[in-house]
Amino acid sequence: MSDTTRDHTSAARVAAAIGALTQRATRAGLYSRLTSGVEGVDATTYPVLSGLDRVGPVTATKLAEAIGMDRTVTTRYATRLQQAGLIDRRPDPADARATRLILTDAGERAVAALRGALEAVLAEEMATWPPGEAAAFAMRLERLTESLAEGEADRSR
Repeated sequence: MSDTTRDHTSAARVAAAIGALTQRATRAGLYSRLTSGVEGVDATTYPVLSGLDRVGPVTATKLAEAIGMDRTVTTRYATRLQQAGLIDRRPDPADARATRLILTDAGERAVAALRGALEAVLAEEMATWPPGEAAAFAMRLERLTESLAEGEADRSR
């Protein structure tokens, strides 16, 4: 088998794995595991809270774009998170007509709990891997993620 064929075969395997990981059922199952015991967050609101933590104070429209969710759905879930005391709405200094979503202190604590739960789930899943395999996987996943992000940044210029 040539290197090119092997690279295409590897790429197909990675594409299939990413496809399985990003399927709605897989995400929903993972989100349910992560949000269990975190007050005010469930599998539907998790992407909004997590996304807000990653992109910072932002309008619902920009958050929706960043997390790949419809703006009206993002707004509805943001309202639920606000009612739970996890996010707040503040005037957007760049546009008086708009509001920005921001994490509250309770929201930051919830995100920390969620990130800890995600790390625990991943550690549990990788616990049986041979020594060094998890570290090698992490390094390669970071490399792939950085490469894809750089490619997207270059294409958007």
